[in-house]
Amino acid sequence: MRTLLRRAYCRTKRDNRMAGARTWIGALLSAVVLSACDMTISGENTTLDITVHDGDFFRIQEFTTPAGVSVWLVEEPSIPIVSLRMSWQVGAMSDPDGQEGLGEMVAYMMNEGAGDLNSRAFFERMEELNMSFGCQAGAGVTYCSASMLSQTLDDGFELIGTAFSHPRFDDGPVERFLREQRVWLESSRTDPDYLSTVAREAALYPDHPVVREVSEESLSRLTGALGQAYKDEMMSRDGVLVTVVGDVDAETLAQQIDRAVSGLVQAGPDIDIAPVEFAEAAASPIIVDLPLAQSLIEFTAPSVAPEHPDFLTLQVMNYVFGGGGYNARLNQKLRVEEGLTYGVYAGVYGGQYLRMISGSGQTKNASAGVFIEGIKQQLQTMVDCGVTETELSDVKAYLTGSYALSFDTNAKIAERMMDIRLDGRPPEYFETRNQRINAVTLEDVNRVAAEYMSPERFTFVVVGQPEGLAGSDQLD
Repeated sequence: MRTLLRRAYCRTKRDNRMAGARTWIGALLSAVVLSACDMTISGENTTLDITVHDGDFFRIQEFTTPAGVSVWLVEEPSIPIVSLRMSWQVGAMSDPDGQEGLGEMVAYMMNEGAGDLNSRAFFERMEELNMSFGCQAGAGVTYCSASMLSQTLDDGFELIGTAFSHPRFDDGPVERFLREQRVWLESSRTDPDYLSTVAREAALYPDHPVVREVSEESLSRLTGALGQAYKDEMMSRDGVLVTVVGDVDAETLAQQIDRAVSGLVQAGPDIDIAPVEFAEAAASPIIVDLPLAQSLIEFTAPSVAPEHPDFLTLQVMNYVFGGGGYNARLNQKLRVEEGLTYGVYAGVYGGQYLRMISGSGQTKNASAGVFIEGIKQQLQTMVDCGVTETELSDVKAYLTGSYALSFDTNAKIAERMMDIRLDGRPPEYFETRNQRINAVTLEDVNRVAAEYMSPERFTFVVVGQPEGLAGSDQLD
């Protein structure tokens, strides 16, 4: 499982050059509420009821295909490219006991041969079509992404449909997947980021499915036959969400999507996994002994879900604290003024299952204790003093002004739309997001700082051979 969280494995392998086609976003970032209207498009064999969300950034068409697939589409006819994102809300946490890694194997194999095409022939066919296609399994979500030319849409979706309907799971690619996994397992034993995550999970949420690990034992049980059977557990018609950006109209897209998913089972299993509940923070730093010249220091506290009223305010506050790069308080104090690190950061994460405030940085083993105390001091300063009007104004200007950079390619727009869908947000989010940031007050920011940033809420993990941390918990 940790393999998946640290190393989302996208199997596009060959040139992904077509995914980079730019979509022109022709509006400035003034935040206005989207207006929605209903329209009906009738074709020879189908009628689509489409809700149009027409905003400053782009025009989202929301509809359900005749086969029941929910789609968000942004038409962009100026460049003959179509970028596609599909997701199922089932991931590696749902792998059968003792078969951890099975979901990732299924995702890996989706472009390793299908139908009459073996792995090599499948990739050669993608190259002939100038398209990319690949899938990846996360902890709670499985994704597939594709980019293709609009003039080869029929052939591109036919290839995707073949991959969904008849993946081959040939011995060669299966063995390659297992070999790559074993190499990663070996390298993870000396990976400080991986080891810090393992220690954090063991301390704060040891019993949640998100901590399940791919192991040599679980890999030894995986076979192509198991993957073939499990594919239907992961991918179903009723569970798929789709976002598309590019040179295609809604009627054509609906027909292509329904054709591509026609070989999937209609209904998948119900998945009911609760979000992580954090244990009480460790009283002293947790040390993972690893012979390194520097210690990696990670600090983590529980946060809230994206739909929580405090989530966006936390993100604004954190940009001042540790998310704003060189000018963030943590970096200014610990790098610029104290010279303890080359960089330190913090982020607010609102995943479907794991919601946390977390950051990290590296420092010399001899200064690990001083580094931790410096982080705690900045946390306490945020609690006691909050942010200033000038800091808040600067952060708002940056976060709203840079937002369009998230939408500079078709593929990025499709990905961002999928993120919003998985968070349970409506299409209007893209326009109201900047309004909501500008509505955050100094009182809001300082309230959440006082509530969430107390040093006592944070667990510190140190990977290395730090000096001056006697009495800390030790993990082998």
